Amino acid sequence: MSEPRFSSLIAGQWVEGDGGHADENPSDLASPVGRYGTLDAARAAQAVDAAAAAAPKWALSNPQQRADILDAVGSEILARKEELGRLLAREEGKTLAESIGEAARAGQIFKFFAGEALRIPGEKLASTRPGVDVEITREPVGTVGIIAPWNFPLAIPAWKIAPALAYGNTVVFKPAEIVPGCAWAIAEILSRAGLPEGVFNMVLGSGRTVGQAMIEHKGLDALTFTGSVPTGHALLKQAAARALKVQMEMGGKNPLVVLADADLDKAVECAVNGAFFSTGQRCTASSRLIVENAVYDAFVAKMQARLAKVKVGDPLEPGVDIGPVASQAQLDTDLGYIQAGHDDGGELLAGGERVEWKTKGHFLAPTLFAARPTDRIAREEIFGPVAAVLRADDYEHALALANDTEFGLCAGICTTSLRHATHFKRHAQAGMVMVNLPTAGVDPHVPFGGRKASSYGPREQGRYAVEFYTTVKTAYTAA
Repeated sequence: MSEPRFSSLIAGQWVEGDGGHADENPSDLASPVGRYGTLDAARAAQAVDAAAAAAPKWALSNPQQRADILDAVGSEILARKEELGRLLAREEGKTLAESIGEAARAGQIFKFFAGEALRIPGEKLASTRPGVDVEITREPVGTVGIIAPWNFPLAIPAWKIAPALAYGNTVVFKPAEIVPGCAWAIAEILSRAGLPEGVFNMVLGSGRTVGQAMIEHKGLDALTFTGSVPTGHALLKQAAARALKVQMEMGGKNPLVVLADADLDKAVECAVNGAFFSTGQRCTASSRLIVENAVYDAFVAKMQARLAKVKVGDPLEPGVDIGPVASQAQLDTDLGYIQAGHDDGGELLAGGERVEWKTKGHFLAPTLFAARPTDRIAREEIFGPVAAVLRADDYEHALALANDTEFGLCAGICTTSLRHATHFKRHAQAGMVMVNLPTAGVDPHVPFGGRKASSYGPREQGRYAVEFYTTVKTAYTAA
């Protein structure tokens, strides 16, 4: 059986691209997922040309047509969630259960925005002038460039593509290089859903080539990006120079506060889930565990016991809790931060080493350090199964430590105190707050986004997505 080949989609046509690059399986490096070709800048520009050409007609399309297309896409994804989940698990490394759950979420997102296509808001107001009516309507912003990361290769593209199409925009979608299979799967479903040629385009290639060609193209009207802070800042500077509408999600260093009155067993489960599930490769991961001094030793002991039971291995095998790190580059980053933890004088409490498996892959034990607030592992986003635990004198100290970061995506607290929970929800400097829940794990129908260096521009997901994917028009009519 030949390996699958993943191509780009431009103006309704599949484009092979240059070279036959291996799509690596991080659980078994000897068994790639498939092969794919990358595009050059000229081909990427063709994709933007196609989207821009299709934009005027699609902007005036019937909302019921858009709703039916998105609903059909969602239904197919849900019907194939096990198949798509297996592809995701092999390509990115999530456990099969997590991967199937992500595929299901992607389908649900398309179905949610199928409904939103029929609920585009507007207003009619009385004018201050007699005999004049005022209408406020929302129109599509135009051609939207989507640059998505590798850690949620089905869900994040879904929550960008679906609203873009629902509100009448055309799309050029560039996935991360290490997940071409999941991107192709989404594109293949969309290619059969009844969209006119050029409304949806998917381009495989590097950010330096394909992404750069997209953002430089005058046919692009808006850009939504999820990825690293350095890349986001570089794109933001270029976008600002040409007044491009921008939405960015760029990471986090999320705190989970554990107070002395917390149920420690539940707090440990929140910490392990938030910090280490999905191999810690979530921008909402609990990478800083801030524990009140009175229960610090007990919490650490329970964490060590719990982590000793965590099984790392092939995500397709039953009983595996954590799959591999997604790539060699990310593994090198994780190992570098583990060394930094040692160099800064942190105490290794669990993990810290690679895990041997039946196949050669990027397996890493979940790693926990006792650290100081100034240590690199307590300040910089790692994006792997590495977390730091910090001591706090009391609630006020814990809150100060939680807010002592350049990021502000998500923050959590474990407590049985309604007073502290209420105060924390109000005073945590984050876009999302969790009480007695893991910081990682959000609903698809409500806003997603943060503050400070974590996010820029309007929120993603839910009804708030309309703020980015539409522009407002005010019209006056004299009777």
